[in-house]
Amino acid sequence: MLKVKIMAIGNSMGIVLPKEALTKLHAEKGDVLYLIDSPEGLTLTPYQQDIDTQMQAAEKVMKKYRNALHELAK
Repeated sequence: MLKVKIMAIGNSMGIVLPKEALTKLHAEKGDVLYLIDSPEGLTLTPYQQDIDTQMQAAEKVMKKYRNALHELAK
């Protein structure tokens, strides 16, 4: 668990993420992160919430064109 402190940044509030957190998120200066609300609480992620929908579409395409993709991978 990493601990962060909320602080004033201009007229807003913010947190500074430790280097270890940025490394785990594969995030760097200028990247966009998303806060996702779930039953377990808030999750900070570099991925958009609709990633499940996108992955389902990708899996459907990969299944349909499995043979072609296999040939292209050679």
